[in-house]
Amino acid sequence: MTAPLTPPPHQPPHNNGHSNPWQAPDPMTGHLPPAPQAPQEDGPGLRAELREAAVVTVGVAVVGLALGALWLWLAPRVPLVSDASAVYLKDTEGEQAIGIDGTFTLLGLAFGVVTGAAVFLWRRRGGVPLVVGLALGSLLGGVLAWRFGVWLGPAQNVAAHAKAVGKGVVFDAPLELNAKGALLAWPLAALVVHLGLTGLFGPRDPDPYFATPYGTQGDGSAAPTAP
Repeated sequence: MTAPLTPPPHQPPHNNGHSNPWQAPDPMTGHLPPAPQAPQEDGPGLRAELREAAVVTVGVAVVGLALGALWLWLAPRVPLVSDASAVYLKDTEGEQAIGIDGTFTLLGLAFGVVTGAAVFLWRRRGGVPLVVGLALGSLLGGVLAWRFGVWLGPAQNVAAHAKAVGKGVVFDAPLELNAKGALLAWPLAALVVHLGLTGLFGPRDPDPYFATPYGTQGDGSAAPTAP
């Protein structure tokens, strides 16, 4: 004698979380049970993320105007003097040129920390487009700060400036950024701060095992029980 192939009436067969297309209609309503809905996509969507990234790029780049103004205000000056035939450095052993590059680098690092934290607080979920927008905006902001500070600073035509001030009169050299690598200080600091805050305080993806109802696994099947 063999055991019956059909399960007992009080134990319905397991379907492993999948609907049975041959299941009979509900005798109470006469309708088939609703089909399982497809999982919906998390997040705002690619179009919204690209729009937010564009806003971050433009907003961060515009902040570069403030960096350029601070650089002009805080950077040391290189004194020049003319003898009516040529222009010379007044202090040949001075390190003002190095101080100009160092001031821009330190300001870039500070602006990177602030903008990286601000973008994280604005959109905690992060995302690749947002990070790319932050990096691009920081780089553009550094370039804008450099050119804006030079434009606001002393005249670029040294010969005309020396002729205008006269012989033996000390005047400031044009503001220059000799170490172009300083332009990377802002984007590098912004990315490090933003990625660090995202890793520490950003939203976490739920564990697929614990996100399912009690007693089931991630695929909808019944979890194994101890004997």
